[in-house]
Amino acid sequence: MQNKGEIAKIVGAVVLPQLGGFVNGKLTRMQISEWYNHLNFPWFKPPNWLFAPVWTSLYAGMGYASYLVWKTGGGFGGAAQLPLILYGTQLALNWAWTPIFFVYHQLKWSSVEIVALTGSVAATGVAFYQINKLAGYLFIPYFAWCAFASVLNYNIYKLNTPPASTATIEEVTDSDKSK
Repeated sequence: MQNKGEIAKIVGAVVLPQLGGFVNGKLTRMQISEWYNHLNFPWFKPPNWLFAPVWTSLYAGMGYASYLVWKTGGGFGGAAQLPLILYGTQLALNWAWTPIFFVYHQLKWSSVEIVALTGSVAATGVAFYQINKLAGYLFIPYFAWCAFASVLNYNIYKLNTPPASTATIEEVTDSDKSK
């Protein structure tokens, strides 16, 4: 059995990503009825109630994975240093997506941001796998969800972006200049 100090480290690692999820959940809830529900969605959008349990479980998995890498890789001074930097980067990108999408309503930029997030999740998962195989495996569902969310975000962007104007510039003639 783990000693109390190790249990506290595991709990801290699992709680850390949940904190950003909690704050972002509040930001999201404020926008659901006023903005989000009025968007056009692709046929494959999951029901709104699914997002909270999915993210809670993904945050728990990534948090535990970070603990495994930290412990197996010798902490911030050992082989775990780069994987943990990647972890922090993807976590910051994860937390940044919600305000871009839900607060600022930037569908285009949230699409760009989530692709960067998905790439950083992949890089983190590979780096974690090199330190601790289970930690790498724990990133597979997270990567899959982010890849799906990228497709969803892009489709929401496309479905809610007005088509480009088809207006043409009229030719200016000499008779128009005299008016």
